[in-house]
Amino acid sequence: MNQTTGETRTCGLIGHPVAHTLSPLIHNTLAAETDMDLVYVPFDVESTEALHAAVEGAAALGVAGLNVTVPYKRDVMRDLREIDPAAKRIGAVNTLVPMSEGGFKGYNTDLDGLYRALTASGASIEGDSVLILGAGGVARPAAFLCADRGAREIFILNRTLVRAEELADEVNEAAGRRVAYGMSLADHRSLPVDRKYLCLQCTSVGLDHENEAVISEPAFYHRLHTAFDAVYRPMETRFLRLAREAGARTISGLTMLLYQGIRAYELWFPQVGRIPEEQAQVIYEALHRACEGETIILIGFMGSGKTTVAGLLSEHLGLPMRDTDDMIVREQGMSVKEIFERFGEEAFREMETECVRKLTEHGMASVLSVGGGLPMRPENRVLLHRLGKVFYLRTSPQEVYNRLQGDASRPLLAGANPMDRIETLQREREEQYLEAADFVIDTDGCTPEEVMALILRMQRGEEQ
Repeated sequence: MNQTTGETRTCGLIGHPVAHTLSPLIHNTLAAETDMDLVYVPFDVESTEALHAAVEGAAALGVAGLNVTVPYKRDVMRDLREIDPAAKRIGAVNTLVPMSEGGFKGYNTDLDGLYRALTASGASIEGDSVLILGAGGVARPAAFLCADRGAREIFILNRTLVRAEELADEVNEAAGRRVAYGMSLADHRSLPVDRKYLCLQCTSVGLDHENEAVISEPAFYHRLHTAFDAVYRPMETRFLRLAREAGARTISGLTMLLYQGIRAYELWFPQVGRIPEEQAQVIYEALHRACEGETIILIGFMGSGKTTVAGLLSEHLGLPMRDTDDMIVREQGMSVKEIFERFGEEAFREMETECVRKLTEHGMASVLSVGGGLPMRPENRVLLHRLGKVFYLRTSPQEVYNRLQGDASRPLLAGANPMDRIETLQREREEQYLEAADFVIDTDGCTPEEVMALILRMQRGEEQ
């Protein structure tokens, strides 16, 4: 795993909320693939009032580049020294590049991300008939992209007709020709029937309700030769499933996420050149695992090696690593010991439950190490099973004592007889650990690498 140094550069994401983002996985993997000494982190900016200070602060600190996500893609434009013409035309910025004279220049990499996603999958825009479902968000860059790339015609279908017509008028004015037509979604049956379409699904339908599609009639999908969905969780939405069953080529929004991130990285670091497809594929596979894979959860008593093994698994599998204690410490701005002293153990346990609940809502696979007391709550055990597969790293009291003696950061071991405390706590927790666990691994005498190998074999069903 890469270590930060005094020369490590920083990039990041500003938005609210940002805990669910896949951008660190994209850019930290890119940094490793291109031998860049870089760390990419999300910055949660909670209000538009704080946005200006965040952009100014990033410039003052020499941040090497920023991505911008909802809800600030428009608001951030007022804080930029310069804006790329394409981003200005779209009216949204998602990438900030430092300028030599100070401040940032804003770009929108959704255009390039969508185009590269389509072409990498064998689709073409030039001379094609295009349907765009939706008139906001990704639909805007999609419409301008299709006009720029020579689409024969663009039908913009939206629930609110006036928004579709307004976007079509903007696209036509920019293109200098009448190529885009606004329509109501309900009027999709009136589309010309003598052609097949490239369809770009740009609404959020399928994200919050995965069994829904913006158009559900099977006959519609028989008119498509290619279907793209900007939603990438789940990777196969109902829209894509209906299109696939009708014989259309399907493209997940995960590919657009990948390529818009790659384009941002290329803008920040032009010296790396264009990222080759082999490296793009490495990152795509990591994203695929994060979206479709299963979270590996490590439980066990303090000193069982959860954090060390989680780090090895994260690196081996290319999945994000999370630690509930670390997440709480970052959120509270104080150590676990300080939380115990100031608020008490029960307050800390409430924080643990809320932490796991948030993770279940994000839906991204990871490797998760949880605090030793977290599985004691029945609701936490339910949440852990909902989140993924749970591995109990069982360690003897003597082994725990050997590993933790002299560690003053463990509030539950404070006192004159830590060995007695370890034995008592382990007896109290054993039943709950076993109830929470899908698999049990006895770690005494095992190296962290050996424990990781056992977990991988158990996950594949090779060992019980």
